[in-house]
Amino acid sequence: MVAPGSVTRSVALVTLGCARNEVDSEELAGRLAAAGWQLVDDAENADVAVVNTCGFVEQAKKDSIDVLMEAAELKDDGSARTKAVVAVGCMAERYGEQLADSLPEADAVLGFDSYADLSTHLDAILHGEKPKSHVPVDRRTLLPLTPAARSSAAGVAVPGHGASPDPVIIGDLPDGVAPVSGPRVMRARLDGRPWAPLKLASGCDRRCAFCAIPAFRGAFLSRRPAEVLTEARWLGERGVKELFLVSENSTSYGKDLGDLRLLETMLPDLAAVDGVDRVRVSYLQPAELRPGLIDAIVGTEGVAPYFDLSFQHSSNAVLRRMRRFGSTGDFLTLLQGIRERSPQAGIRSNVIVGFPGETEADVEELAGFLVEARLDVVGVFGYSDEDGTEAATLDGKLPDDEIAARLAHITGLVEELTAQRAEERVGEHVRVLVEGTDDDDPDTVVGRAAHQGPEVDGQILLPGVQASPGDWIEAVVTESLGVDLIASPLQRAGSAAPVAVHSAG
Repeated sequence: MVAPGSVTRSVALVTLGCARNEVDSEELAGRLAAAGWQLVDDAENADVAVVNTCGFVEQAKKDSIDVLMEAAELKDDGSARTKAVVAVGCMAERYGEQLADSLPEADAVLGFDSYADLSTHLDAILHGEKPKSHVPVDRRTLLPLTPAARSSAAGVAVPGHGASPDPVIIGDLPDGVAPVSGPRVMRARLDGRPWAPLKLASGCDRRCAFCAIPAFRGAFLSRRPAEVLTEARWLGERGVKELFLVSENSTSYGKDLGDLRLLETMLPDLAAVDGVDRVRVSYLQPAELRPGLIDAIVGTEGVAPYFDLSFQHSSNAVLRRMRRFGSTGDFLTLLQGIRERSPQAGIRSNVIVGFPGETEADVEELAGFLVEARLDVVGVFGYSDEDGTEAATLDGKLPDDEIAARLAHITGLVEELTAQRAEERVGEHVRVLVEGTDDDDPDTVVGRAAHQGPEVDGQILLPGVQASPGDWIEAVVTESLGVDLIASPLQRAGSAAPVAVHSAG
């Protein structure tokens, strides 16, 4: 806690990348608020701008550098926008000293090991000191090889799992800050959205040839159910209506705790949390998706029938070179099983085209799979080498122009197919979580139905409806607009009032 009479310092946290980074930023916000820092929204008005970077793919890395440089720019009057700019997050963890050398605009580049004592580092920077830049290591080596031996992350910094020893002393915390997972992990909300990401686990034990994430996020480590539930209750008390469960691989949850069924048994408890009306699970590995987990997702009241499946390709030959499992037939069988249980389930995925050794026949097999799969959303990526990955060393590399052509081909197909899938949903009844109003039309409410994940899966537009973020509206889909849907509230018999509009509270 801040000492009485201490000078208040201000900090802005700028978050890039995925929902897992958003959770990490809110942990840092909680720690800094507990240490007496004032949290502000605009980096221009802060003493320190902390940029939580993304290091996943080339474009994300470029975006991170652009934001860091923008935060360090001068205002029109020649004064600094902020006194200091600090890089944290995945790109900082992955490149450390290399990033610091190439980006002198950043006053510090700090890795995950600095999170528990970030306040001390920021204070030192404001006093003219320059902390030593992070030295990257393969974080998979920091935890035991055997998952069952990872029951404690003592001595290892894992965002979202606290730290040991932890310099934060839990006392009377500021309003809105809580030790959400016991005395180790802190969190403060950085926005007023009616949904929030909730971290299940960190890291990944898979060895996909194209992916560098395990090297800088580390081995897979589950959070204990009691910690997850405590944080869920804290979020529910703060107006969160939908929990978005995030990790690098949610289907592995519990394996290091001795029970792979932990997610299935925990979902009913999460759905029963006061204030929470919907729970959504993200990032499921198709090869690990068990029938029992499918049943729990589609059969538990309050859990969205939503499947974020990481297919990456459908050609068995390409998948084997990627060090992944499955095939077109396997994946179609999986999708059939999901839809037999829940015909309206939302299903999204990502695919990579142009992987080393991919043939034209492989691309056409992927195209045929996508036609049959009828997915709601598909992210399409063109392959590029990532530092330190096995794929970067493979033969059979394709020319950039060929990768671009395949990317354009599959992207165009996906746009057509997902628009068709959206059109198939016309006439469906949906329960919409209101998130705000349309940027172009303040008289149109926007929100999401059960089949739509936050931010990237399209939205529901409700013209002429008055509602507040956090309200729920029962509606019927009347038309489609790309992947977006237009809906009309259901009416009570003999009434002009819409059905089931619940206050955000």
